[in-house]
Amino acid sequence: VQLQASGGGLVQPGGSLRLSCAASGSIFSINAMGWYRQAPGKQRELVTSITSGGVTNYADSMKGRFTISRDNAKNTVYLQMNSLKPEDTAVYYCNAQVPPHMAYWGQGTQVTVSS
Repeated sequence: VQLQASGGGLVQPGGSLRLSCAASGSIFSINAMGWYRQAPGKQRELVTSITSGGVTNYADSMKGRFTISRDNAKNTVYLQMNSLKPEDTAVYYCNAQVPPHMAYWGQGTQVTVSS
């Protein structure tokens, strides 16, 4: 499984960005996809995930601001981020879970929220 993430950039507080993650390779084996982020000096943390059946999960601090969706025809997962805050600044990584134990990662895309 290969993951190609895109869509990061610089945005002002209160602004929006949409990240994309395109999967290729053995995509039939993917059970869930999601996004993690890692800010400088901090551990990587879960942002959100979505299963092949469409069940979503969000970290509490992202609920109501971030939305994950998937386009199965394009093998792509999206992360719509609204009402961005400076503390959302991080490198965002796309993730794919393949049962029973495999996890694949994209290359990371920088999101910077600053005025």
